[in-house]
Amino acid sequence: MSKRDRSKAQAPAVWVEMPSPFSVEPGHIRLRAPVGGFTREHLDRLRNGSLGQPFILEREDSRVLFFTADAVQSAMSTGDPNELLCTYTRKMMSFLLLVPEPQHVLMIGLGGGSIAKFCLHHLPRTRFTAVEIDAEVIAMRREFAIPDDDERFEVVHDDGAGFLARTTLRPDVVLVDAFDEIGVAPSLASLEFHLSVSRALRPGGLMIMNLSGYRSRYAIHVNSARTAFAGGTLLVPVEGEGNLLLFGFPSPPDLPPPAQLEAHAARLSSEMPIDFRRYLRRIRASKYAGSGAHPLLGGPAAGESADRVSRSSWPP
Repeated sequence: MSKRDRSKAQAPAVWVEMPSPFSVEPGHIRLRAPVGGFTREHLDRLRNGSLGQPFILEREDSRVLFFTADAVQSAMSTGDPNELLCTYTRKMMSFLLLVPEPQHVLMIGLGGGSIAKFCLHHLPRTRFTAVEIDAEVIAMRREFAIPDDDERFEVVHDDGAGFLARTTLRPDVVLVDAFDEIGVAPSLASLEFHLSVSRALRPGGLMIMNLSGYRSRYAIHVNSARTAFAGGTLLVPVEGEGNLLLFGFPSPPDLPPPAQLEAHAARLSSEMPIDFRRYLRRIRASKYAGSGAHPLLGGPAAGESADRVSRSSWPP
């Protein structure tokens, strides 16, 4: 992060606080004051979802990041800031089933830093880099107990697609969880972006992208990933949240025998507050698009092919 970016992202904050104006989201709202102060017009735009800046909802036992009131961007337990409250964030940690000892995790989208904090706490030998385009989100890092940068952790203020196109980093895992007000950022849907991810990953690595928001946007992500990742893709639904996780493999994953993988999932479940055994079953039941067998099954992926996804047939 440049000095200019650091000063912009970490400037002393002036906060506006008020009771939540949303009947479906009771609590207390906090946000950084716009230049010139917070006016009635800003309040109206906050209510109708056109304010264009993130805000925090303080609940009794949690702190939640929103862009608009109809979609949670990140959630933190005030009693345990390292806990993963959102189901999809726990499921994104299933990369550990496939890459058990990552040296470096790169994440596109910081949000409230839930996955970053969890990884820093539970994976002491792993470096973590988070790329975040929105300086307002970075400026909220202390509100979400995101630690300062050090030799293991760095927050970069940049566009994720541009960063990946230029970077010389070779992460083991790329996690993509970057949204605008209506879903996954469009710049992360292009074939060029997915090719950049595939090229950056080390051999044996993988990408996991969280898809949420308008489902009409999903098809372009899936089709771009299926072209870019020679090792195939997986589509894994998140129960209860409507999200879909898109896995991309630059090359076919080299996995241990099923019994050994199940033992690994059981060991991870005993070490972390995540049911990796359940997630392994869900991944095995997911849709694989690639040549040959489903990488976690050892047999053909029944009924699945690498055919293009059309808007009329999506979601599956």
